[in-house]
Amino acid sequence: MRPIIFHIDVNSAYLSWTAVEQLKNGAALDLRTIPAIIGGDQKSRHGVVLAKSIPAKKFGIRTGEPVANAMRKCPNLHMEPPDHKLYHNYSEKLMEFLRGYTKEIEQVSVDECYMDFTGIAGKYASPVAAAFEIKDKIYEMFGFTVNIGISSNKLLAKMASDFEKPNRVHTLFPEEIRVKMWPLPVQDLFMAGRASVETLQKLEISTIGDLAQTDPSILELHLKSHGRMLWEFANGMDDSSVQSEETAAKGIGNSTTLPQDAVTREAAVKVLYELAQSVGRRLRKAGKKASMVSTEIKYATFQSVSHQKQLARPSDEDQVIYEEACRLFDELWSGEPIRLLGIRSSKLTDSGQPEQISMFDAEFVAEQTKRAKLSEKHKKLNTAMESICKRYGKDAVVKASDLAKKEAK
Repeated sequence: MRPIIFHIDVNSAYLSWTAVEQLKNGAALDLRTIPAIIGGDQKSRHGVVLAKSIPAKKFGIRTGEPVANAMRKCPNLHMEPPDHKLYHNYSEKLMEFLRGYTKEIEQVSVDECYMDFTGIAGKYASPVAAAFEIKDKIYEMFGFTVNIGISSNKLLAKMASDFEKPNRVHTLFPEEIRVKMWPLPVQDLFMAGRASVETLQKLEISTIGDLAQTDPSILELHLKSHGRMLWEFANGMDDSSVQSEETAAKGIGNSTTLPQDAVTREAAVKVLYELAQSVGRRLRKAGKKASMVSTEIKYATFQSVSHQKQLARPSDEDQVIYEEACRLFDELWSGEPIRLLGIRSSKLTDSGQPEQISMFDAEFVAEQTKRAKLSEKHKKLNTAMESICKRYGKDAVVKASDLAKKEAK
């Protein structure tokens, strides 16, 4: 029996969860039925669209664009601020419900996960029937909708879940690729980022089918290893498995309660830098690399929020951990005073294990490719510094960048 993989994705999660919560509290208007977005205040550093309703999408509003732009496109646009504690609560409830079917679930973000359905497929008339049952029960129990993509691997299941929305079930098995996936524009392919698409279009590759039928050596010439990966994805190739919590390795992390509340981003990222150095040092000492990084914030009110992200490739480098932690911090921080900050790494692999580029985060993959030559240099530098500090004390040697930061204080 071939594997059966589901990709389950909440439709406009932040907006949907906000709408459901408001309706539970007596609101007369459903945000999902009007032009509405979740985003920050136009004057804040978080002034981008995080989620949008279908009516808002009709005005050309895109996730990630500045709120000010969205307002110009639709002057009557309704906006709600983000509430990451609310999203975390709904996400936990969803994952708890799904684990009632099987423990073989890999959560890859707050609003999406993969489910390895293979082991329980015999209990249902068909995978499609089971997916409809799951989708409908989620709506009945929680009031929000999901899309479910079904295939024999994770890549195709994710592609399927991105077909027509909302509240749909789609299949995309290998035998359906030519009809369902190849006619799509190349920018719809998972991992085809903006820069890659521009290169492909210069090569007169406009559809996923065009990409699939291109000589992969030509793609490697222009896009290096990322070109080969895109060619494999265009042909439906993906051998990654669902990594459930039971199979994921325990993590290495560190957190610190601040001597006084941090009220600026500048103050917070200085702490994150020190934490990233600590986590990187402990990973190297343990002979491990992390595939997942998470950032935790505890506010002065003792409310805690956290967010995690899959790395493009496993890493034990301080700078990689620091940069990802800062990205997560920017997504999470509400602007309120911060009492505690933490960084945690998880999904650990042995340092000596051969590295494979992950399916996640196309732009970061490209960035990592550019920095590949610097990686070995950073490792040697970290090893040398740790050796000196161990012998002569932790302040015996510091990086020039760290010295500049201390002098600037």
